[in-house]
Amino acid sequence: MTRCATSVTTVVLMIITPVLAAAHTGEPLEPHDLWRAWSFEPGTVLPLVVTALLYLRGTHGPARASSAQAGCFWAGWSVLALSLVSPVHSLGGVLFSAHMVQHELLMLVAAPLLVLSRPLAPFVRGLPFAWRRAAGRWSKTNWVRPMWRRLTEPLTAWLLHAAALWIWHAPALFQATVDSETVHAAQHLSFLLTALLFWWSLIYAQGRAGYGAGVVYIFTTAVHTSILGALLTFSPVVWYPIYRETTRVWGLTPLQDQQIGGLVMWIPAGVLYLAAGLALFAAWLRQSEVISARSRYAE
Repeated sequence: MTRCATSVTTVVLMIITPVLAAAHTGEPLEPHDLWRAWSFEPGTVLPLVVTALLYLRGTHGPARASSAQAGCFWAGWSVLALSLVSPVHSLGGVLFSAHMVQHELLMLVAAPLLVLSRPLAPFVRGLPFAWRRAAGRWSKTNWVRPMWRRLTEPLTAWLLHAAALWIWHAPALFQATVDSETVHAAQHLSFLLTALLFWWSLIYAQGRAGYGAGVVYIFTTAVHTSILGALLTFSPVVWYPIYRETTRVWGLTPLQDQQIGGLVMWIPAGVLYLAAGLALFAAWLRQSEVISARSRYAE
């Protein structure tokens, strides 16, 4: 645990040091300032540190997570941290394409990795004993379990995630995220939470029996996100005028920047959805073979 805690502290210091060294001028980010453009927002860094420490505490001793689960957690946590505090975050304020990269990292890399790590139990075990008992009582209340079941139904999670994607890409709302850190945080939180629900519902909520339906939900998500990406790529007009004055110093016109962002949502994201769909399909086939073998044995 000491070694892991030291690693977390090192990461935090790596985040803080460049920020403290760089003067925040309020001017749009330019290429020569990119390496110093780390974001040290307490509302972002503190939850990251707290979740890391809770996981360390919750997986210490006899309740250790498997190496695969621990690897998924730390990989997902690292991607989440880098997407929110590294220069990718600041670059998203001046390039729409960088903003799209950040969103895909949140929803298509960090979220499924965190879900695969199954971190809820370690988080609860990492709480002080009194808080742990209170959390256990709260989770057993009459309204929590039914609400959790409804939220993690694949169709509900699919609809929530799709709604978050399309609503936040409306020009007025998306531009507000560049002007306001509060709105930006709300956008990221809705993307991350709905993505966590989406992947959780596909992998765990319905169990192995739901793998076939999961393939359909992933395919339809790939389709509607590809449509949004294609609309951005082929649009003859700039959807987000707030980027008109910030792309030129990066060697792009606003329309080129938008087209690259659309391609990021369309091609790389589509490939990741395809890979996830194939993985679920393979798991579905394996499960079907097991059930078939058991039936033949029973006969």
